[in-house]
Amino acid sequence: MLPSVDFRPTPEQLELRDAVRAFLRDDPAVRSRSVREDGWIIGYDPEFSRRLGARGWIGLTWPRRYGGAERSYLDRLIVTEELLLAGAPVAAHWFGDRQIGPALLAHGSETQRAELLPRIARGELCFCVGMSEPNAGSDLAALETRAELRGDEFVIRGQKTWTSFAAHADYCYLVARTDPEARPHRGISEILVPMDVPGIEVRPIRDMVGETHFAELFFDDVRVPRAQLIGELHRGWYQIMQQLDYERSGIERLISNAPLWNEFKTWARDEGLTRDPVLRDEMAQIEIARFAGRQLIYRVASALSAGQVPGREAAAAKAICTEIEQRVARVVAAALGPAGLLEAGAPGAPLAGRAARNLLYAPAYTIQGGTNNILRNIVASRALGLPLS
Repeated sequence: MLPSVDFRPTPEQLELRDAVRAFLRDDPAVRSRSVREDGWIIGYDPEFSRRLGARGWIGLTWPRRYGGAERSYLDRLIVTEELLLAGAPVAAHWFGDRQIGPALLAHGSETQRAELLPRIARGELCFCVGMSEPNAGSDLAALETRAELRGDEFVIRGQKTWTSFAAHADYCYLVARTDPEARPHRGISEILVPMDVPGIEVRPIRDMVGETHFAELFFDDVRVPRAQLIGELHRGWYQIMQQLDYERSGIERLISNAPLWNEFKTWARDEGLTRDPVLRDEMAQIEIARFAGRQLIYRVASALSAGQVPGREAAAAKAICTEIEQRVARVVAAALGPAGLLEAGAPGAPLAGRAARNLLYAPAYTIQGGTNNILRNIVASRALGLPLS
């Protein structure tokens, strides 16, 4: 059960929030962005990540000996919330900060931690996560990529898809089958693969809004030392489940399109659209839902700060909050009317280009990181004790 949360920020947290806001107001990378939505997905800017790392705002919860600040997950949530509300380009370090670092702290070797965590905290490393495959998306246990252990090295063959930042990444956090004879959820391992080793091919995938953060990955007899194994051999499934809790429970699942929503509210009021009772009711319902979703995410962060791993609550937060994001996209586009579907915008509708992009991208919110059908099954089985068949 999640702990109760006092939502009043401490003086130190207020100071942290003010410092982040001041930094973002002055940073040229934030001011120059024309599309401010989905900054953790499309905002790839390594120099910005290094500036953020220099402030000590990456790896905020990690031990100081690994470059962290030993602050709470609530403090980290404050930082990430401000970054996303401002539309900051945080993609270059996002995976490393959000899930790779915690995974290494939980399961990595001391050598891996000492070598990689300080570099992540400085904003120097970009990661991609090799999970989904053409025949193993939501059913991750059906993955077919093989990593055969031969002596002191793994030999990897297979394919991954929908791999964000594969074209930029320094490392792939690869999930592969290391025991093909084991049951589907067993015989899986996690391996850290440098992206510059021979045998890796990256093929970018262009989505319908023109972005290429996704890619296909092909592994053709890729060889990496056994020392690149994360945690226990053949026990990767159980490690992955913990990593996914970090991936699913963040504030990015609620406010990826918050810059568009906040600017739309001001524009709608100035243009008199809020006099329409139907639109006003829709906007009020979204505001209520976003408030409730934010409270849930803050409670999950509080649980993480207390050392709990809130798997079912993380699944619920992701399912609820991503559907709110989709509602935002639909309401903004509908309120703008035909102009909202124009890529370049239109006179009198300054948000139209961004609204069209967000409407097209919005279906991805409830797919990436685990489909909402899968997440509802997790809640049903783990929280409610319901049978799955």
